[in-house]
Amino acid sequence: MRTAEEIFNAIQADEQNADYTAAGVKPLYKAPATAELLIISQAPSRKAQETESFWNDPSGDRLRAWMGVTPAEFYQSGKIGILPLDFYYPGKAKSGDLPPRKGFAEKWHEPILALMPHVQLTLLIGMYAQRYYLGKRRQKTLTATVEHYQDYLPQYLPLVHPSPLNYGWFRRNPWFDEQVVPDLQKRVRALL
Repeated sequence: MRTAEEIFNAIQADEQNADYTAAGVKPLYKAPATAELLIISQAPSRKAQETESFWNDPSGDRLRAWMGVTPAEFYQSGKIGILPLDFYYPGKAKSGDLPPRKGFAEKWHEPILALMPHVQLTLLIGMYAQRYYLGKRRQKTLTATVEHYQDYLPQYLPLVHPSPLNYGWFRRNPWFDEQVVPDLQKRVRALL
């Protein structure tokens, strides 16, 4: 098994990431050996990449509220790992950000997951993470997958992205705040 430093250096040396490395951009993920909770999402935002800090925006505020954790618990507890499908900001699309690059998670997730042997629960945030990790087990829509979240426990808990742009989804699906969020908070608290 490769060490955390060897993996980090290999990611930076990978030809696929040459432009980022040349620009001084570091891959953004967090894989503490003590992690018991893992967050898998699409890719870092532009702000996250610029500041080298995950979820430091309104989406992150909402995610921490859903989880029932403080910023200190989120960033400093050593109990939470963060593993995007791509470790670099992919750029802007017409609405939202571009998808993560193809083949990236296939190349890097397995060795990084091996660094976190104590993970008990993985939050799959958004369609891309759910498609990659649930495959054919997911429902026909993201909403249905999230609504049937109990089907994927205890290993995975699928969530909608906490982006403020999803305000319409939250309004149309009040069951999420009523049922999913309290269950998520209970499970997170048990791990922390």
